[in-house]
Amino acid sequence: MKKIISPSILSADFGHLQSVCEMINRSEAEWIHIDVMDGLFVPNISFAFPVMKAIRAHCTKMMDVHLMIEHPENYITRFKEAGAGNITFHFETVGNPFAVIEQIKKEGITAGITVNPDVPVEVLEPFIKEVDMVLLMTVFAGYGGQQYIEESDERIRKVRAMIQKHHPSCLLEVDGGIHLQNVAKVYQCGANVIVAGSSIFNAADQIGAIHDLLFAH
Repeated sequence: MKKIISPSILSADFGHLQSVCEMINRSEAEWIHIDVMDGLFVPNISFAFPVMKAIRAHCTKMMDVHLMIEHPENYITRFKEAGAGNITFHFETVGNPFAVIEQIKKEGITAGITVNPDVPVEVLEPFIKEVDMVLLMTVFAGYGGQQYIEESDERIRKVRAMIQKHHPSCLLEVDGGIHLQNVAKVYQCGANVIVAGSSIFNAADQIGAIHDLLFAH
């Protein structure tokens, strides 16, 4: 099963985003993870279009955009124009997930859907045939540096089983509290895309940390 590392720049040094992008370009990470927060769906506010465009100018990797915002359907085109290669939205924030998935795909990019840890993963099953990726949050959306919720293991297994049943080529991304000590277990549960922030950007050797996460077993 193909593995992908998507470094989350929420944990990076915002004063040196160009050098952060250049490090990711040199690394084995295939994606760069962009957390977009609106202060409504989650309490924090993070970067949006101008910062994304600046990142796009310096980063050669695919921009993996996680929208933690209300009414994401109002901004899909603008996020595509800012450089998004994938857009993942929260099931909890939309009335008609099928319509939002279709809207994202019409922009010529891939679509993902996600839920917070307190939402049963079963709500995702009707959408798995339509999306390119399911993102499973293993912490609550909105903050970096949180501890992995151990009950997530079984949730990952359940989503992997749904994917195998309905859409085997769909990716399963996991985000929250992933580090070298638990990433092998997360892979074993069925994830194949790993979002990691603190465990990469707090490391003395960030490129090495990405390599180690990718090849952990």
